[in-house]
Amino acid sequence: MTVSDPVCGMEIEPQSAFAHREHMGQTFYFCSQSCLDQFEKDPHHYVMTSATTGFNPERTLTRIDLPVADLPFYKPATELEAGLLALQGVHDVTTNAGSGVLQVAYDPQLANVPQMAAVIRSAGFQPGGSKTRIGIENLRCASCVKFIEDELKSTEGVLSATVNIATQEASVEYLPQKATVAQLNAAIEAWGYKPRPALSDAPVDKQEEAHTREYRRLMRMFWFSAIVSVPVLLFAYPQYVPGIRDLSMEAIRWAWILSAIATLPVLFYSGYDFFTGAWAAFKHRSANMNTLIALGTGAAWLYSTFAIAFPSVFPEGTSEPFYDVVAVVIALVVLGQALELRAKGQSSAAIKKLLGLQAKTARVIRDGKEMDLPVEEVLVGDVIQVRPGEKVPVDGVIVEGSSAVDESMLTGESLPASKKQGDEIIGATMNKTGAFKFRATKVGKDTALAQIVKMVQDAQNSKAPIARLADTISGYFVPIVMILAVWTFVIWFVIGPQPQLVYALVTSVTVLIIACPCALGLATPMSLMVGIGKGAEHGILIRSGEALQTARNIQTVVLDKTGTITKGKPELTDVVLVTPLNGNSDQILRLAASVEKVSEHPLAQAIVEGAQARKLVLTDVVDFEAIPGHGVSAKVEGRAILIGNLKFMNRENISLGSLEDKAKSLADDGKTPMFIALDGKAAGILAVADTVKEDSAEAIQALKSLGIEVVMITGDNRRTAEAIARKVGITRVLAEVLPEDKANNVHLLQAENKKVAMVGDGINDAPALAQADVGLAIGTGTDVAIEASDITLIKGSLKGVVTAIEVSRATMTNIYQNLFGAFIYNVLGIPVAMGVLFPVLGLLLSPLIAGAAMAFSSVTVVGNANRLRGFKPKFSVK
Repeated sequence: MTVSDPVCGMEIEPQSAFAHREHMGQTFYFCSQSCLDQFEKDPHHYVMTSATTGFNPERTLTRIDLPVADLPFYKPATELEAGLLALQGVHDVTTNAGSGVLQVAYDPQLANVPQMAAVIRSAGFQPGGSKTRIGIENLRCASCVKFIEDELKSTEGVLSATVNIATQEASVEYLPQKATVAQLNAAIEAWGYKPRPALSDAPVDKQEEAHTREYRRLMRMFWFSAIVSVPVLLFAYPQYVPGIRDLSMEAIRWAWILSAIATLPVLFYSGYDFFTGAWAAFKHRSANMNTLIALGTGAAWLYSTFAIAFPSVFPEGTSEPFYDVVAVVIALVVLGQALELRAKGQSSAAIKKLLGLQAKTARVIRDGKEMDLPVEEVLVGDVIQVRPGEKVPVDGVIVEGSSAVDESMLTGESLPASKKQGDEIIGATMNKTGAFKFRATKVGKDTALAQIVKMVQDAQNSKAPIARLADTISGYFVPIVMILAVWTFVIWFVIGPQPQLVYALVTSVTVLIIACPCALGLATPMSLMVGIGKGAEHGILIRSGEALQTARNIQTVVLDKTGTITKGKPELTDVVLVTPLNGNSDQILRLAASVEKVSEHPLAQAIVEGAQARKLVLTDVVDFEAIPGHGVSAKVEGRAILIGNLKFMNRENISLGSLEDKAKSLADDGKTPMFIALDGKAAGILAVADTVKEDSAEAIQALKSLGIEVVMITGDNRRTAEAIARKVGITRVLAEVLPEDKANNVHLLQAENKKVAMVGDGINDAPALAQADVGLAIGTGTDVAIEASDITLIKGSLKGVVTAIEVSRATMTNIYQNLFGAFIYNVLGIPVAMGVLFPVLGLLLSPLIAGAAMAFSSVTVVGNANRLRGFKPKFSVK
């Protein structure tokens, strides 16, 4: 038994090898000192390319370093390693958490990189690598989608690839050290399509220009074939046309010869895309929609030409041509594609609307001078002047002035937000009243608007699981149709009426032409494009088609309390006095706030802000002292003031009387009571709480009305948690849950056979968001939570959760309508084209009607998807 030298590839006996070395769990054998020296200089190079293990020369393992974006962070890699090792062909997995890399040894004959990437995602991690979008010119064939995807996935170094027929783009994730964009382009070209820069990355005007150019191209092809069709159609049925029916047979035969010549440019100009696409598929020993049209029209032209060239070969009455089928069918199909393209332009209106929000220019202050610059030329650090009624050009922080800013176009918030010095400002929002200057912090593709647009585009290019099923069916659809067309020809030729050859040809061509995998392929991506766009219009960013599909079936929604149900910030809620003799509540609050303004405690800040909200004037304090675990003491205007908990009052021998019962009642309501004493006597209670958001209760009731169970999860004590739950109408509460246990609690709910959504905003919510079937992050929360989520709610309102589920249900209903329509069209249309109604009713479908039906079936699907543009949520975020 021999092994291969990893450097030169020479076959050698292990016993007679010059030397051997152990590296990364493998034994390597060398034929000479030279090969050994080269190996020792860079052993990893030879392991990565082609390493032969031990004494098994029959199997060559490939090693690859797979970067995993979140490997060093919050999740153990045990499940990930086990999942990879479970793949057939994977022999070894080594985790390097420090560098975020998985080193995998695998047999390329049995396993591939996209399979590994899928396992990484299913374990809750995200594969590293680069992402790119590649445009695909004239992609209209649903069958080709799967072919191009498989070709991209088979390219070495590609982690994942999805092709979207609606956007005519491929989204590819790949390892730059293994694959290049040129190789990805070559994979697309292999199927006869021309790659181009993704239009979604281009400015709106460029997208419109490209869209218009393609529409005009299709319309030129249609008008050419339509003009040719008129005389061809007239001479195809001379017996029905006055004037022509009086011509001699010789004259009509010459007209048919001219028809043969006239329809050639229709085939090779108007039908160019069909024949080139069919040829590319043929080279790969496959078939697609282009194959059906090319076969149908090509067969009609060849039969017709042969019939008029050698009429004596055919039985009597069968030598008439079908050039009308060639011209009219191609004209109708191209017209259908043009109308479909136009409808697609309407489907992407949400993206155009978002992109249209961007300001075109900015008034930049440089060297003390104001200058109007294109927004593309604004730099980070530039100071920009914004006047009333103007759009904010980029993201930044206000350095001078204040104003009210309308952020409704991004957040859905109808009331303008007050902005002052130090506040963040978002690009594309509208300045209402005041003038201000701000310093740019994010420009170009880093702005919030650009990131939102990118997220929406990525989601529109993604696929829902149901779309993958449709793509798979489309892949088998064309070969099945071709088999049915052959059967149709044979059956009609053998047992059909005279003239059998004509009937056989017409019916088989009709079967080829009426079959439409495109309607099936467009059913899902068109609805997804519109649905995800509508979500973005309502402040809901859906990351993927899979998230949108899963959200439809959500049975339980888990809500984090702090920052999700509540505002996440303590506020003053109650000022309770012992007796009116102690003075009014404003007086007590003013004295307490004067003391607390010196403290750094979060609850102290809530009291100060409460006093400021009442426009109370605070005074200076003396002898301030903070007693840890108890409270604070100080003198204000000569009066001794104590503020603290029950232990502090007991320590200072302050008699509380009825205040103690009142404090318990406040605590039962989820509030934190603090006693205040003046000059050694109890004066009252100040209560502080993390208050519930104004619309939380309404949103939770709306979720219940959708048939969804609502659960609250929090680390707070059960008494506080249940108090908040009562206020918002939640009956099931998971309290005193440690941050690291939130994900486990979500898992336990999933174990009840429920589809679970998790809504949170903090870093400690990230594992639970990743664990849930659908994770929804509050947009006002942390970046980590947003990154771990499937859906981001730009505004902090829980009504966004309701709207997200409504968008999901409306979109999925639309998809099911499209799929049902596409299936019914083909299931009914193909048998009718085969002639099943002929024996009973004497009806036979014309290839011309079949061509029209095929062309407009796709237009119908796109039109139905566009109905989603009228979607309005029942509970809009206001």
